[in-house]
Parts: sequence; structure tokens; C-alpha cells
Amino acid sequence: MERASGILMHVSSLWGDYSEGAFSKSAKEFIDCLSECGIKYWQVLPFCLPDEYNSPYKSYSAFSINPYFIDLEKLYRRELITRAELNEAKQRDPHACEFNRLLRERIKLLTKASTRFLEYKTLEDFYKNHTQVAKFCEFMALKSSNKGKDWWEWENTVPNREALHAWRFMEYIAITQWLEIKEYANSRGVKIIGDIPIYVALDSSDVWANPQEFQLDENCQPTSVAGCPPDYFAKDGQLWGNPLYNWDRMKESSYSWWRERMSFMCHLFDGVRIDHFRALESYYSIPATEKTARNGVWVKGPGMDFINAIKEELGEDKLIIAEDLGDITPEVVKLVEDSGFPGMRVLQFGLLGEENSPHLPHNYINNCVAYTGTHDNNTLLGYVWELDESQRQKFLDYFGYEGANWDSCYDTVIRSMLSSHAGLVIFPVQDLLKYGRDTRLNTPGSCDDNWSFRLTREQFEEIDKARLKKWIELYSR
Repeated sequence: MERASGILMHVSSLWGDYSEGAFSKSAKEFIDCLSECGIKYWQVLPFCLPDEYNSPYKSYSAFSINPYFIDLEKLYRRELITRAELNEAKQRDPHACEFNRLLRERIKLLTKASTRFLEYKTLEDFYKNHTQVAKFCEFMALKSSNKGKDWWEWENTVPNREALHAWRFMEYIAITQWLEIKEYANSRGVKIIGDIPIYVALDSSDVWANPQEFQLDENCQPTSVAGCPPDYFAKDGQLWGNPLYNWDRMKESSYSWWRERMSFMCHLFDGVRIDHFRALESYYSIPATEKTARNGVWVKGPGMDFINAIKEELGEDKLIIAEDLGDITPEVVKLVEDSGFPGMRVLQFGLLGEENSPHLPHNYINNCVAYTGTHDNNTLLGYVWELDESQRQKFLDYFGYEGANWDSCYDTVIRSMLSSHAGLVIFPVQDLLKYGRDTRLNTPGSCDDNWSFRLTREQFEEIDKARLKKWIELYSR
């Protein structure tokens, strides 16, 4: 890999005036900063509609974009919302995503805007080339017709007409606004890395439109569900509850649904991270009747047959990051190597007990993407603070930090990461700002207080861009 650096920050965390980050001028300001520092990548989290806990990893569709990301000021300039409506949508708190307020108000406002959008031919032409997104819009309109019930309980087969037009409008606006941001990023020398959750939700357009592609019984309920075994994050494992793929059935069509999914993602992004990549070698299957993930079993996945189909669809030069974290076996290591995709290294996993861990910077290979932490980790500051005294000293010794105030070690850590052999090094924005655990984005296994972290413009400006640029140039990134 070419040596490069990046920042991990979800769009929702951007500053702005309307309850969470959006495809707005703030996104372009963020891109300008990356470009000025010589940073070549912006990594985001999944764009799809989040679930009831605000997680983007269990969505109504793999082919959706969260309409909360729509830039309202652009709608105002197009006279699709009024000045009074724009003012009413302004946030109360700039420091956190206002999820409850968004849930109550935003779709209603966007639905009102859709009634003023009369470019029906534009929508018709757009959805000729976005058939899976069109299915998602139909799914949401049918859900509206059936009072929000899960799709297997539907009785009304006629989509709500107003809801159908509203969702077609919202997805069209969201996708076109994002592609404008991506084009701007590329013009400034910045590439965007998207994120693909390995699984989808049972109550989703993906399963509704393609039930044969999933492990379901005659009542359209999962026979087994997804999760992961007990690990560093959760002593009972994680019971995600997503339906598992029927890989044998998918193979019969040469993985056509996945080909469409990957093509859609690579239309939106310059590269993608496949979350829970290890499931392509073997996936953790939990009987649907279980209450925890303790009694699951590993089942062989599609392996290189699937990967070759994806490469055939996308070509060999597309950046695909394999999230090879968790319970990693020699077979998973071999699959990552055979795929040619860069795997992941996470500094915070380097001192968990494994001798000479691959997550320690001296073991980084070129074909990997190295992080101080991911969206599921504590911040670097929070991590070091919560180490016991002996672990913390080991951490400081590893990085050669001998200062009396260990609270100042973070610059040393960042420089060590940048100087490593890893082809791409990515920092969560919280780590560049030296923020503590109160800004942690997500705690796996917990449903409370996740995903809401947000920056103000003033906070982001606290990053020492001149120093960061100097280090990036010094280490050829």
C-alpha cells in the first residue's frame, strides 16, 4: 500500500446547526482541513438508516442513506422548506446528536418538503439506476400502510402514496447531496472510505425482497441468528440477532445481491471496510431461541469463492479493508492473505496479553490499516487512564515515554503510529483532540448513550494542524 493517513469520524459527529452532522458546508470544511494537513482519507461509519438505538449497523436497508444527513439549508435555497421551518429545525444542543428530536420532527419536515418537489421525471430517471434503493422506498411506504408493523405481519399490499413519494425524494436528495461532497473531497485530494455492516436487519427491505437469500423458516423467522462469542467486549458474547445468509443459495446466483451491494457502496465511496470480515471464513451461528451468544457454533462461510465474485464485480484496484478483528483463527488469517485485502491493526488490542501481538506497531506490515482505536473502542486517553498501573507502565515503556506526566504521552503514540510500516494509519478524531471516554462513540453490548458524540467547529479547530502536517510529511504519509 501507498503510505497514507486518515481520520475516522462519522458524518453525524460534524458540527452544524440542525441536531446532527450533515452533507453540508461543515463536511467541506472538514475536508479542507484534511487536505491542508496532507491527510488522504476520511473514514465514515455506515450511512444507512439507523435502528431504534441509533446504531447504523442494523438498518432497514443496506441500500439506504440516513435522511437526517440531508443538508436543510440546501433545501431552503431550493425553496423546498421555508425560513420559518428552517429556523424551527435549529438545534438546542450543539454538543450531542439530538436523536429524540430528530425522530419526532425530521421525517415530518422532509415529508413536507417532498410535497413541494415536483420533478417526477427526475425521480423516475434516478430510480431506473437505483433499483435496490427503490425497493427500500417501497418497503418504507408499505410499512407506513401497515402502521409500522414488521413486514411478515403486513396485510395491506398497497404502499402509502405520500410516504412513497417522500422516501423517493429523501433518498434521491441524500444520495445526490453526498455525491457532491465526495466529488469535492476527491478534488481536494481526499478519498472517502465507507463501512459495510456484514449483516442486515430481519425487518428490512433486503430480507423482505429476498427472503430466499437468508436462513428463515416457513414463517419468515430466522432459524439461527448472528453474533460473536464471549470476548474482550462482552463476557456473554454479543447476540446481534440479525438473520444469517443462505450462502449456498447466494452462490447459485453468483452472489448477485452482494454484487449489487458492493457496487452501490463503491458508487458512494472510494473504498470500503467490510465489517466482521471473519464471517466470510466462518460465521458464528446462534440458535434463534437463545437469550445470549454463549451457545453459538462456527459454520463455514463462502470464503474465496465470494471474494473472487466481488473482485470480478469491482475490479482489482478498489480499496477493500478486511475487518479481521475478534476471534481470529489461522484460517481467517489465510483468507485475508489470499484475498489481498489489507487487514486491520488496533493499538488498544496490542497489550491485552498476547505475546508479540500483531496489533503492536513494530509488527505492522505494509498491507494493513492501523488504528489507535475504532468506533467500538474507548478513546486513547480513556484507554490509558483505565489501565492499571503496571499495564500503563508497560504501555509507556513500549513507546519510550519517560516523562513525569504520563498524561502527555499521546503525541509520542501518534508519532509512533505514523512512523510504523502500516500502509495506512487512521486516527479517530477524538484521539487527535486528546478527548476522554466521555466522547466514546459506542460501547458494544450496551444500548445506552451511544453514537451521539458531536464536535463544534471551535473544538475541531483545537487540532494543531501545522504540527500534524509536519508529522505527516516527516513520515511520508
